[in-house]
Parts: sequence; structure tokens; C-alpha cells
Amino acid sequence: MRWRKLGLLYECPGLHPKLSTHVANCVPVFVGDDTFRIYFNARDKQNRSSVGAVDIDIIARKVVAEIPQPVFEYGPSGSFFEHGVSIGSLYSVEGITYLSFMGWQVPEGGHWFGEVGRLIVNTDLSLSLDSKEPMLGLDKADPISISYPWIQKICDTYHMWYGSTSTWDSGNGEMVHTLKHAISSDGWSWEKTGGAIPHEIGVAQAFSRPTILADSDDNLTMWFSYRSGSGEHYRIGQSQKKGGGPWSNVIPAPGLTTSADGWDSDMVEYPYVFLHSGEVYMLYNGNGYGESGFGLAVLEN
Repeated sequence: MRWRKLGLLYECPGLHPKLSTHVANCVPVFVGDDTFRIYFNARDKQNRSSVGAVDIDIIARKVVAEIPQPVFEYGPSGSFFEHGVSIGSLYSVEGITYLSFMGWQVPEGGHWFGEVGRLIVNTDLSLSLDSKEPMLGLDKADPISISYPWIQKICDTYHMWYGSTSTWDSGNGEMVHTLKHAISSDGWSWEKTGGAIPHEIGVAQAFSRPTILADSDDNLTMWFSYRSGSGEHYRIGQSQKKGGGPWSNVIPAPGLTTSADGWDSDMVEYPYVFLHSGEVYMLYNGNGYGESGFGLAVLEN
């Protein structure tokens, strides 16, 4: 499997004070024909992230409509998302579509950390908070920080893959933030099952934002952002799980390396894989953690 880049789709227009910079962590919702409502994270001047949206024809690769204000904002003081919302993935439970997210907290004098919640995607594509409490919080298994959930129903079970920090510095200046797994029967209450993707200090030790494509219940391919700990910025990697076996070791995703110049010349990160008209597409970010915009790639078999 090899990806072919189709180019930059959208740059942040700065239409609102809470959408001043960045268009990161894209999540597409089909609207009709070839148009998708693409939710994204944008930041205010204090780096607090809210959710914005833009409608794009992905075949023509043209903007259809821009939404001039946030569709969901970071929370009030004391909430688990008071310093930012970073969106994860879509999933449905009993006819209701949810959008999972990482809520940011930055305690005074302390290190930032995250917990996981979910939003309701309403029929008019507006977003509303499902619960003031996190869906997946810190505990003995994940005591430091958790991030960027991908949730997918396989047979009768909901599966979540998410990031978890075990240390902010492994000794090489990079955190150890690995991808873990949890299961649920109802899509809200989760049982953590432990580690998922193999990690190796100095090779692949800081992961972010998994996205999964399943060609059967037993055969899964995951893409994600990762850093080696050797000074490189984010790259997009992949791992496969076949026949109920373990996830394979991390390899760079073919075709998704950085470009020689331009908007994704320094880093590539935050992938989201989706299907349309028989093709497999990926939305992803480039330089500056989405500061330079987001682009599109298509999978070539």
C-alpha cells in the first residue's frame, strides 16, 4: 500500500478570534455528492483550541463553504477541556453519532495533560457536549496524560485506541507516549486492555492520533503520527494486525514522507483515513502541527 499526495486543501483563514491559527486534527463527515464537512482544531492567541469547520469538495479539491465561527469551543474554568479540545474520531451508538476528543488541562505551575470525552454530532452537523465528565480519564493504568482517541465498532464490541504518557522525558529529551487499547459494550464505559503498537526508544516512542482501516474484523491497518526521539519532527507511520495476531512493528507510511519544500516539508502528522466512491483517502497536517494547513492523499493499491 502506497499513498499519493494530492496537495494542500485548506489553510486557516483566521475568520474568528478563537480560530486564529492552525487547522489540525481533521475529521470528515459526508454531506453529499463529493462534499464533506471537515471539522478541525484551530487556536486562539493563547493556544487554546476550539473546533472549526469547512465544507470541501474533495474531488475538485475546492472549498464549498467556510463556517465563520467555532462549532464547539473549549470549556469553562474547572472543566476537563478548559484549555482546549482536540478531536479524535466519529462513531455511532444506537443511531447517535459521536465525535471523540481529547480535553486539555494546564494546571498552574504544572505540566499539561489530557483526558478523553465526546461530543454529539447533531443532524444539522452542529456539535454539543455529551457529558461534563470525561469518558476515559486518568487512573493507575494511565496516571499522567491520555490523548487522541480512535473508536471503532468491530462485531458487537467498541474498540478505542488512544495515546498514553508514561514519562515526559525518557532521557533523550522526548516523552514516551504510546498507543493503548480499551474495549466497551456501550461506547461510553471502557475497560483498558493495555498496550497496542510496539514502541522503541530512539526509534518510535512518541505516538499521536491513530486512524484505522479494516478490511475484515481480524485485519486492521493503523496509521498515526510518531517521533523517534532523535530530534525529528512528526512523521506518519503504520502498523498492521492480521488474523487476530499482534500489531506489527512501526514502519514509515509509504508515500507520506515530508516534501522537498512547501507546506509539509518539515513534518507530516495527524492522519485521518476515510472512504469515498471506492477510494481510500487520508486527511493529514503538515508543518507546525497544522499551522500550515491540511492536505489530502489517496491510497494506491
